[in-house]
Amino acid sequence: MLTILGFAMIATFLVLIMLKKMSPIAALVLIPALFCVFVGKGAELGDYVIDGVTGLAPTAAMLMFAIVYFGVMIDVGLFDPIVRGILRFCKADPLRIVVGTAVLAAIVSLDGDGSTTFMITVSAMYPLYKRLKMSLVVMTGVAAMANGVMNTLPWGGPTARAATALKVDASDVFVPMIPALAMGLLFVLVLACVLGRRERRRLGVLTLDAVLVEEPAETVLVGAGSGKSPVRTGGSGSGTGAGLPEGEGFQGLDPHRPTLRPGLYWFNALLTVALLTAMIMEWLPIPVLFLLGAALALTVNFPHMPDQKARIAAHAENVLNVSGMVFAAAVFTGVLQGTGMVDHMAKWLVGNIPAGMGPHMALVTGVLSIPLTYFMSNDGFYFGILPVLAEAGHAHGVSSLEIARASIIGQPLHMSSPLVPAVYVLVGMAKVEFGDHTRFVVKWAALTSLVVLGAGILFGII
Repeated sequence: MLTILGFAMIATFLVLIMLKKMSPIAALVLIPALFCVFVGKGAELGDYVIDGVTGLAPTAAMLMFAIVYFGVMIDVGLFDPIVRGILRFCKADPLRIVVGTAVLAAIVSLDGDGSTTFMITVSAMYPLYKRLKMSLVVMTGVAAMANGVMNTLPWGGPTARAATALKVDASDVFVPMIPALAMGLLFVLVLACVLGRRERRRLGVLTLDAVLVEEPAETVLVGAGSGKSPVRTGGSGSGTGAGLPEGEGFQGLDPHRPTLRPGLYWFNALLTVALLTAMIMEWLPIPVLFLLGAALALTVNFPHMPDQKARIAAHAENVLNVSGMVFAAAVFTGVLQGTGMVDHMAKWLVGNIPAGMGPHMALVTGVLSIPLTYFMSNDGFYFGILPVLAEAGHAHGVSSLEIARASIIGQPLHMSSPLVPAVYVLVGMAKVEFGDHTRFVVKWAALTSLVVLGAGILFGII
């Protein structure tokens, strides 16, 4: 019964948010509360929620201060050279822009943190997508898939969890998987080309010189071969494009914005490098690092209290949206785990593996990792389910290393799971409905995971 209710709860949640019948926050809170009553454990709902909130509180704190930190870095101009370099490559060609999104997300993902990846990627690319009227779900989907493939880095989390759960070396899990993961990343780039070509057919190849000029000037946005009429942009001197609502222009690239701190550029660059290094080396917990980093960045760049308050207020909406979503997700995960639904679902799936599949448990693990890491937290999958799959594999001579390698297959889809806090940073900053992102990305992310799995089998890694 718990198995059926668990699947029903997840299905109800996904259907309602994809059909936009409920907001993600409301669905994450009300649906699990309702199913908790159906299970007959309504009296324990408070305990489940507190347990879930307690588990995710450090993540929420990290996201809150990370948003403030990177928001300040964007305000003071730390990423302007990167943005300008990307825009020079992309010009105003939708194909190049989508490919540039994938490349940027993959490169920034080297720090191992999805939230920072999405903040930097969206802050760089959002103004261009918005100005050219490109599909924002293409941006969020491509960024999530590129980050999902790169999330398998040993310091990214899943590989370390798999190695710890099965008592194997993380490098023995990751290094042999590099060719298969490279094929997954290549597939994301090919997919970006396909999606970019589709956007190019819809919009035409455009020119957008105003993005790169130092002084606001009148520029023409011309659709080549698309039958578009010239559209005037710029010329207002305000940093936003004429004909666009306030806040939708290229403020992030305005070379005259008052928050720029060119004299502190190298201080901010060194602070960011030090922060990311400390995060990778695990010198301090990540929430503590971002708390200290945000406080230091605000104090040095904006020594006057009114300026600090203005910067915090400027990023308050993103902070509230993301932290609210994380705590709402804590209700969902708390009920799933507290009622035992997630355990029953996993045992049902494992118990229904045909006996003849025993010698192919690595393949089975790879396939199961795609839906299970979407519907479960990484901790739940790697520490709760993976050991069971490994034991089943051992009985048929399948090594723990093969099982561990197969277990990271589902990460491209996992990064768009409603249980991953970073995805709310992505859709929140991109101003995309979570349901629209889910509808778009699930099929492509699942296909990316299958490409990695197929490459792993082809290369003899799994």
